[in-house]
Amino acid sequence: MRRNWSISEVEATVEDYFDMLRRELTKEDLDKAAHWRALMKRLDNRSRGAIQRKYQNISAILIQMGIPFIDGYKPLSNYQRSMPDVVCEYLRKNPALQDLFRADSDGAPEIPSVDDWLSAMEKPPSLEETGQSVGSKEPAINNPAGVNYLEREARNQALGAAGEEFIINYERARLIQAGREPLADRIEHVSETRGPSAGYDILSYDTDGRDRFIEAKTTKYGKDTPFYITRNELEFSEKNSSQYYLYRLFGFRAKPRMFALHGHLQGQCSLEPSLFIARIS
Repeated sequence: MRRNWSISEVEATVEDYFDMLRRELTKEDLDKAAHWRALMKRLDNRSRGAIQRKYQNISAILIQMGIPFIDGYKPLSNYQRSMPDVVCEYLRKNPALQDLFRADSDGAPEIPSVDDWLSAMEKPPSLEETGQSVGSKEPAINNPAGVNYLEREARNQALGAAGEEFIINYERARLIQAGREPLADRIEHVSETRGPSAGYDILSYDTDGRDRFIEAKTTKYGKDTPFYITRNELEFSEKNSSQYYLYRLFGFRAKPRMFALHGHLQGQCSLEPSLFIARIS
């Protein structure tokens, strides 16, 4: 039978999590195993698995707040009721963290060097794997500072441009490997040549010569970081579903990885409205 965690145990776990997150964002040495072992001594006979699930709970809460989370601790919902309050209280008492989050979301690393461009692609997560369903929505939890840093990072134009260049390099490698170098030479950086109204960022090609419309979404954070799409992008994915690909590039800080969603995004993602148009009449 599972025992409820005391407030002091939750507070100790939240404190330890934020220490790891700070180290990760400032590129300090981080030994996650050493952290959970040290934390275990402060808790009431908790197992490694129980501690790691609590870390994952904190990741889920931070994503809902729009705050970066530790890469490797996959968000896990169904946390105990007191956890969001403890996280919020820690953030209130440590306002310097907000400066760190702001600087990190506004920064843009250079395009990381990669030995094998094609190895960056992996299988996309399913809605079942993420524990989401189409139209599902977690209760809102707000960052005490009132800032959504994940949304702020998504608007980081320098980061977006660097991610698009990475994906262009990937596409060139894919076509060259298939023996279609002339097609690789025709790849167009549409977001620069035509602007955002096009509905996609990169014009590439399938190996049979058909157009491949690619929307690029880049984050320095983990695979489970939500991304933002516009109405124009969503409608374009529907109208051009057979040729549309969204490339989600993540972990761009050091070890970039990505997955591709092919076709209309409705049904492949859990979509939540984040902006409404209001009219008086």
